[in-house]
Amino acid sequence: MKLNLKKTLLTAVAVGALLAPVAAQADVKIGFLGGFTGPIESLMPPISAGAELAIKQVNKQGGTSQGKIIYVTGDTSCADSTKAANAADRLVNTEKVVAIVGAQCSGATIASANNAAIPAGVTMISPASTSPKLSGMDDKDLVFRTAPSDAYQGGSMARLLKAKGYKNIVITYVNNDYGKGFAAAVKAEFEKNGGKVSASEAHEDGKADYRAEIGSLASHGADDILVVLAYLGGSGGTIIRQALEGGDFTKFAGGDGIVGDKLIENVGEGKLDGMVATRVGSPEIAGTANFTAAAKAAKLDPKAPFAAQAYDAAFMLALAIEKNGSSERAGVNKALRAISSAPGEVILPGEWEKAKKLIAAGKDINYEGASGSHEFDANGDVPGVIVEATVKGKTFVDIGPAK
Repeated sequence: MKLNLKKTLLTAVAVGALLAPVAAQADVKIGFLGGFTGPIESLMPPISAGAELAIKQVNKQGGTSQGKIIYVTGDTSCADSTKAANAADRLVNTEKVVAIVGAQCSGATIASANNAAIPAGVTMISPASTSPKLSGMDDKDLVFRTAPSDAYQGGSMARLLKAKGYKNIVITYVNNDYGKGFAAAVKAEFEKNGGKVSASEAHEDGKADYRAEIGSLASHGADDILVVLAYLGGSGGTIIRQALEGGDFTKFAGGDGIVGDKLIENVGEGKLDGMVATRVGSPEIAGTANFTAAAKAAKLDPKAPFAAQAYDAAFMLALAIEKNGSSERAGVNKALRAISSAPGEVILPGEWEKAKKLIAAGKDINYEGASGSHEFDANGDVPGVIVEATVKGKTFVDIGPAK
């Protein structure tokens, strides 16, 4: 009787275990901080779509070992550090994201990192923050970027202007981390190569009228070219339009913050033809073809500014979470360096299943991305590629790598 009772109890326990619901995997949240409103609003859709494409690929191929990735967004407005900090705080402390793609504007990234991400141990990768100031942050090795610093892009722009025969230039830059760093780099390199910078003047973003600032710059009598280091949907677009309307300048140069067809639409077709521009680009490497095919299938322009960099940031964070072996925040930054550096079997964009199997088997991997190899230096920086662009008709077109 006792034996039968024991068997009955054991059977009941076994059946109960079989019938008990299996604990569901918890979803893993990755945040995205972008300037969905504000001066880069028109540039944001392909950047966000690039990150989302990577996450969709990961989820379609089974997600992480900890669960599928949930994509949570926050709006920094780009120009408001308080709003950026609040958006980051929501992602970090309310949404409980494991890591963050973003922010985009340098000041927003710095505010988000210092006020929310770094105190909570959350790894961030910005696809578009280019201020040299990020390189010197006391970030506990938590802030990375897939776009090169403006110390690099500024040098490329200065050499490009010299190569085109300009000897005397004037610069106007938005008074924030992006504008200050970019302007300093252009000025230093242009003067190093024998050029003259007659004026380099800051301006405040968000004004309706910049005619006084434009008049001051025009008074220096430079070679009729104004270098505008600002944002397309903010001061940059307004300054170029008003400079043309007043006849103060007819030739312009600008960096990645202003490269967008919306500028031509706002100013007028034919008025900016031949404009000198630089933007962050992608090298022709194995990963570029994979990303291009996937982007076109998703109706995303693979050459849209920072789209490939955003894709790489999101895909690498997913790889780092998988490598870390948990949905915890601690260790993601170290895993990020591991999955993006040689040695290891090469992983290209979209090759999630392959990477997941290799990681499960204890093998090293080396992600070679859509926008570069991303061998992060001690500051979390990458060299990247700077592309020369110009305006033809209704659009910006790429000419080739800027030296």
